[in-house]
Amino acid sequence: MSTESRKIQLMDTTLRDGEQTQGVSFTPIEKVNIAKALLQSLRVDRIEVASARVSEGEKEAVTSINQWAKQEGFSGCVEVLGFVDHTKSVDWIVATRGSVINLLTKGSEKHCREQLGKTLAEHTADILQTIQYALAQGLTVNVYLEDWSNGYQNSPDYVYGLMDNLKQVGISHFMLPDTLGVLSPEEVFTNLSDMCQRYPDLAFDFHPHNDYGLATANVMAAVQAGVSAIHCTINCLGERAGNASLAEVAVVLRDKMHMQLNIDESHIVRISNMVENFSGKRVAANAPIIGADVFTQTAGIHADGDQKGGLYKTKLAPERFSRKHSYALGKMSGKASLKRNLELLELDLSEENQKKVLERIVSLGDSKQTITTDDLPFIIADVLESTHYQHIKLLNYAITSGFNLESTASIRIKVSGVEQVASGVGNGGFSAFIDAITKAMQSHAYTLPKLADYEVRIPKGGQTDALTECVITWNCVDGLRKTRAVHSNQVFAGVLATLKIINMQLHELNA
Repeated sequence: MSTESRKIQLMDTTLRDGEQTQGVSFTPIEKVNIAKALLQSLRVDRIEVASARVSEGEKEAVTSINQWAKQEGFSGCVEVLGFVDHTKSVDWIVATRGSVINLLTKGSEKHCREQLGKTLAEHTADILQTIQYALAQGLTVNVYLEDWSNGYQNSPDYVYGLMDNLKQVGISHFMLPDTLGVLSPEEVFTNLSDMCQRYPDLAFDFHPHNDYGLATANVMAAVQAGVSAIHCTINCLGERAGNASLAEVAVVLRDKMHMQLNIDESHIVRISNMVENFSGKRVAANAPIIGADVFTQTAGIHADGDQKGGLYKTKLAPERFSRKHSYALGKMSGKASLKRNLELLELDLSEENQKKVLERIVSLGDSKQTITTDDLPFIIADVLESTHYQHIKLLNYAITSGFNLESTASIRIKVSGVEQVASGVGNGGFSAFIDAITKAMQSHAYTLPKLADYEVRIPKGGQTDALTECVITWNCVDGLRKTRAVHSNQVFAGVLATLKIINMQLHELNA
């Protein structure tokens, strides 16, 4: 067992094992760009970029990556999966100007017997033939023991026999995969400790999968057992539940085990975004380190604690990953959350106005899950323009729309304490509402002014559920007047802006 701080290599296999994710296929240009980012920006130690003999497109990509790697001094860092096929995989790799083959051998007796129909001795002979040819062609040779986790559990003598046959033939890394992600951390530690103690002069890599959600925990156990390299992927890409997340592995090894890594963490999120875009596989918003929401505090008590003494901060500071802390606005917000967002916008509001804005935020939070900092100026403008009097109140409102059909609106309002209902039609929801409110207000000797302008907008970068600001310019007798309202439903924002002009004018009539 080795627990002292030491150098751990990270080998990224996003472009090989990660591409085995259902529905993922990187183009040659995408592969080249990801490879460059992994080696040059993120500074991973090694990358596995393809399987030999897959396609001409794959060959083109690997050739381009190898040419770039040689020019930039990364030639020994680019690896390709090869097969026990004597010359075929080796020749393919050599043709791409590659320098490293990761030879896939059978790490379990069951695989060897049932898939290959061979004995350990026969399989070993084939492996040695391919290794000798690869070394003669100038390649560095690493060896995968496929399904090692099951092989070690079910037939350890086979594993020991294979290792004994290969330990002195010039292999650089023995790579031990938990191919089906079946091991627990305790099993990883016990099994790998045995391997490292039994073969102390050999370099072992651990290749975990995440089928039980234990990949990162298993990495910790593997490093504690003494392995010198860990395999992982960007965004947990990989077959089934995926491989170990490079982001999680990097921070856990640094923060929890104090291991030395080459990784430049400031590029993790940028490269995660690149792989997300190229792969088409979305990252969960709550994924550690890389998720969109993981540096956002929602509860007001957390914002308050951070403001008073950084009570809810850890080593996982967003700045470490070129990100920023944010404080979500919604129904769980408090004064501290609002204050943090006002500071970001360089806005200063009185205590009274902050209270009004916070009340509106909490109210809007019931109809919109998250309110962004970009929404805040809309809300502030709306609140500060609002008045306390309410001569007209909308109690209920329903709208129907259809293709090649007029829209209809039904409303129930209270005007000066008296309830009434009305309905209207129009060429849209807002038009139908105007027809209904016009009919309802006739009995109050009130005529709605005509629209001079109608503007609807959402904040920059807003999504489909963004708050909508509606600003209406009215052609009143005494000149143009504007009302504005904010709501997650754009039709309702227009309705609220209309109620404001009615309230203003009824107030002036009754004054």
